[in-house]
Amino acid sequence: MKIEQLGRHILVEFYNCDKKILNNNDLIEKYMNEAAIKSNATIVQSCFHTFNPWGVSGAVIIQESHLTIHTWPEYGYASVDLFTCGDSVDPWIAFEYLEKNLKAERSESTEVARGIVDKIKSFSKGEYKEVKFKPDV
Repeated sequence: MKIEQLGRHILVEFYNCDKKILNNNDLIEKYMNEAAIKSNATIVQSCFHTFNPWGVSGAVIIQESHLTIHTWPEYGYASVDLFTCGDSVDPWIAFEYLEKNLKAERSESTEVARGIVDKIKSFSKGEYKEVKFKPDV
């Protein structure tokens, strides 16, 4: 039985990545935006920041939710969240693209169902008879 849900949230750990890439704000932003596009997401805005002495954090806000990254170049490590809603976006395409472009030697990931429809209906005390993702809301 398939769980009816509003969103998919993939939590990713990338290990042994290219340290120079992880500390390059422009490349990280480029790769995150390209990952969003390749997964069929619609970019609304992106915001990235470089820390001193190293590390990049950023978010790509998409119409279907968000993609975020935090890097620790000194450890060759990146933490990534890929949260998408609806059926038109495939967050696993973004995962594969980032794994390749960050040159991760290893990764671990977990997918979490977000907005489980049965729970929303149940907890709403009957207020919502129908629940589905509407990207323009």
